[in-house]
Amino acid sequence: MENSAKKIAEYLLQIKAIKLQPSNPFTWASGWKSPIYCDNRKTLSFPEVRACIRDSFSEVVREYYPDTGVIAGVATGAIAHGVLVAEKLGLPFIYVRSEAKEHGLGNQIEGYFEPGQKVVVIEDLISTGGSSLGAVKALRDAGCDLLGMAAIFTYEFKKAADGFSAAECELHTLSNYTELISAAVGSGYINSQDIETLNQWRMDPSSWGLNR
Repeated sequence: MENSAKKIAEYLLQIKAIKLQPSNPFTWASGWKSPIYCDNRKTLSFPEVRACIRDSFSEVVREYYPDTGVIAGVATGAIAHGVLVAEKLGLPFIYVRSEAKEHGLGNQIEGYFEPGQKVVVIEDLISTGGSSLGAVKALRDAGCDLLGMAAIFTYEFKKAADGFSAAECELHTLSNYTELISAAVGSGYINSQDIETLNQWRMDPSSWGLNR
């Protein structure tokens, strides 16, 4: 999986699913200032990248969760990827909203499943982990036997690691921040000063922007 993680990091940079702008930070929805922005929805527009991600996810499920009965995607970013994985593995698919609908049946989980079924969750991005673990809780509350989660990319924040540990949810990611920085250095995308800025940000992302 190490070679796969490097390849996916390179893909994310090449198609600009991830952008690095240490000197001109982005502002996240949370209000955090960030030298990096990740939009994995772009991967769906590139067949070679899309297939690599699908196949890598499928390998994770086969290797770590061979008894999986249902694939669940987290809305909305991971729905398409989850469907691709479920199709590849010949498994049922469901998806989890951030919250229950306020109309109709009021579902938070869409699709057919039965309590006790073994579920693996597909996610596109792990930042602080809050929304991802919300999906985990929803599935468990619905009676699913949650085996673990697999995501395309993680920023490797300590807060997310602590959250998954506390929730006793196993997490596998196809690529990560460390691999991304390595790929960016190897391609000449960033310089030594940028590396220092990017490392400082990841250690304390919530307060990093306050110093700018």
